[in-house]
Amino acid sequence: MEPSARPDGDGLADRYGRVATDLRVSLTDRCNLRCSYCMPPEGLPWLPSPDILTDEEVSRLIGVAVRMLGVTEVRFTGGEPLLRPGLTRIVAAAAALRPRPVLSLTTNGIGLDRLAPGLRAAGLDRVNVSLDTLDPERFARLAHRRRLPDVLAGLAGAASAGLTPVKLNSVLLRGINDDEAPALLRFALDHGYELRFIEQMPLDAQQAWDRTEMVTAAEILAALRAEFTLLPDPAERGGAPAETWLVDGSTAHDGSTAHDGGMARVGVIGTVTRPFCGDCDRTRLTADGQVRDCLFARHESDLRTAVRSGADDEELARLWRVAMWGKRAGHGIDDPTFLQPTRPMSAIGG
Repeated sequence: MEPSARPDGDGLADRYGRVATDLRVSLTDRCNLRCSYCMPPEGLPWLPSPDILTDEEVSRLIGVAVRMLGVTEVRFTGGEPLLRPGLTRIVAAAAALRPRPVLSLTTNGIGLDRLAPGLRAAGLDRVNVSLDTLDPERFARLAHRRRLPDVLAGLAGAASAGLTPVKLNSVLLRGINDDEAPALLRFALDHGYELRFIEQMPLDAQQAWDRTEMVTAAEILAALRAEFTLLPDPAERGGAPAETWLVDGSTAHDGSTAHDGGMARVGVIGTVTRPFCGDCDRTRLTADGQVRDCLFARHESDLRTAVRSGADDEELARLWRVAMWGKRAGHGIDDPTFLQPTRPMSAIGG
């Protein structure tokens, strides 16, 4: 069935019965780190400024998604979204929408201690902060910048500003930080953060991803269970990418405890080895105004041209619906014909 055969309806449905209600909005492809699973140490050519959606264009498209297409959650991503000068204004505009979406931000945390109070006042609900290691030398090896103290300050600033629950995103790389799963969980328990491990995905600009070198969800869980007791999480997963477990901090070998003395959660996002495509509820908007129906898609649908050519909101909504109707059943990483997206993660958004 061709995308043009999409039936009438208000939501962002696809041919497999899924409906996208979670919008990921990339605000920039620029970043102040050079994490090896994302981009090379020398960086990448940035998108030309005229191609980037203006603050007003971003806010308009978020409004179309929320008011007309059933989106209930909006997450701002990058690159590094804290580098977007108009971030606070964009957050405030989204918070003013009715119905009001849940608003979150994925960031590397650099500068978050300074910006968190203003973002909270503008309406941001919570943050996800990338933290792959607690060792300064490993951080420098992974990110090619010595900024670990800035990330830790950003985490503390987010918690102080009320951007909770503060969630940590951690990627383990074999031979670099693959022994740190228990230490990262202890750190999260001690500070009241929620930790999510993410399998390394084929989204690096170098296209050097090697499945045999990836630290798998099973390996991460085995490392955690060696030092913690993990219990099944009774909470319904729904469309969330992470499988979660309850962890009682008192069962850690070193005696570390959950921040509130009770049960905490830890999650593993096994995009590669434990795909959750059948429950995917995401749609993505890139910084240059392209709709992506899947993180690993090799095609995009252009909304920027329509916006700048005078299309009304009804036409933008129609184009977005058509774009999502053509979504594939799965990402196809296990297919021998799989090819990485032409854009790296920094230009797609999480």
